[in-house]
Amino acid sequence: MTLGVSLATDSSANYVDTIVAQAREVADAGVQSVWFGQRFDYDSPALAAVVGREVPELQVGTSAIPIFGRHPLLISALAQTAQAATHGRYHLGLALGAKAFLEGAFGLTYERPIALLREFLTALRSLLDTGSVEFHGELLTAATPLPGALPGGTEPPVPVLVAAMGPQALRVTGELADGTLPYLAGPRTLGEHIVPAITKAAERAGRPAPRVVAYLPGVVTANVEQVREAAVEKMSFYERVPSYQRVIGLEGATRAADLAAIGDEETVATEVKRYFDAGATEVVLTASDLGGPEDQRRTWKLLGEI
Repeated sequence: MTLGVSLATDSSANYVDTIVAQAREVADAGVQSVWFGQRFDYDSPALAAVVGREVPELQVGTSAIPIFGRHPLLISALAQTAQAATHGRYHLGLALGAKAFLEGAFGLTYERPIALLREFLTALRSLLDTGSVEFHGELLTAATPLPGALPGGTEPPVPVLVAAMGPQALRVTGELADGTLPYLAGPRTLGEHIVPAITKAAERAGRPAPRVVAYLPGVVTANVEQVREAAVEKMSFYERVPSYQRVIGLEGATRAADLAAIGDEETVATEVKRYFDAGATEVVLTASDLGGPEDQRRTWKLLGEI
């Protein structure tokens, strides 16, 4: 079983320094990987590269960079740089993104996301596999007038994962990527919808069995009610995003926080096992800071012992 954590901090000190210090604690606890979301204040591949360089015991990943407003040539360069910096321990996560964010922040029109995902992955796959691309699609063009392979950034090839949960996105991801990064998709949704769909698509495309890196909000704590209330407040945003609304409903839940594993070590460990039993190849705990630093360290310790 491969276990990881998603790291973030509200510290007012230097953000990168604080995250590197957290990553060292995570590694000391025996956790195998750390992951970083893409935000508006830091660049996730750059942060992953720094952490992976500073803490060589860890696998590092980004989950996930929206493809709208990005280009395969630039993403390939970022990913290869992180791969070279970490000596082969970087994992690239991509996403379609939330329409409200993309249209409001970037002024982009959220149109034909599945078609764009297919073209983006086709061009990116060529870049990461061969170091060159000559792609002219309906929605994007990607061509390399100069070599696109970075020494140290191509071996091993950068794994490409997509935060795909809907049927069409899973089909494209299974055909062209290495796996999926579902969030708020519980064991029932994984076992009945996500794992079968992406596995079937990968098999049809002649690709290896896909990775399913399941993101699970989880905290080991004695203050269950207090942490649950914090989860309800902080995770309510996802209830307004259609893709998350869908998977929350498929699980038979009504709120995002209903999917959080909050309780003692046995409670959280049992929930983690349910995700593996449903077909997850890896589990990444998020929101481990909801109960404060001591609960967070307790959570990391559990993951290192499972």
